[in-house]
Amino acid sequence: MKRLTPLELIYAFDMAFACAISYVLTTELLGGFDRGDTLLGGMWAAVATLFVFRETREGSLMAGISRLAATCVSFVLCFIYVALLPVNAAGIGFVIAAGTIVMLLLGRREDIVTTGITTTVVLVACAINPKHALAQPPLRLLDTVVGIGVGMLVRWAASYAVARIGIVPASPQAVGATAVKEVGA
Repeated sequence: MKRLTPLELIYAFDMAFACAISYVLTTELLGGFDRGDTLLGGMWAAVATLFVFRETREGSLMAGISRLAATCVSFVLCFIYVALLPVNAAGIGFVIAAGTIVMLLLGRREDIVTTGITTTVVLVACAINPKHALAQPPLRLLDTVVGIGVGMLVRWAASYAVARIGIVPASPQAVGATAVKEVGA
């Protein structure tokens, strides 16, 4: 079994701390909706936070941009769809295909999976509560923005603090190399 370095432990605790902050911000401070929407929002914010935790600040920034681009495309497509039609399996497939085409046209092939996952979550949330379906796309966009912001803020602050106190990786494999590199959400 591998022995963890202090930097790897700091990384793990920073990620957990950031996810907890995202969850609390979304569920407690922004959670003026029903319990299901509030809990889904907390989960979705934590997922967005996890998504931006990368080995480097630049990696985190690029992941944040990627996550935001995918979410914005999904937001627009889902909002239009639920404004016009009820959610069903064919509709979910249609919106995923539309999102794929949009991402291809935008030259963001690497964000297709994230767009599809986001679309699926949003549309299933709409199907669970069709009465409030139009609220789901903007709520999930807000959750994502909170998660990205908190994740990047904590990741960057921790990176700065670790550099200031002189903790550096023991090898070229920076902290987080064992962390999940692509969380398609």
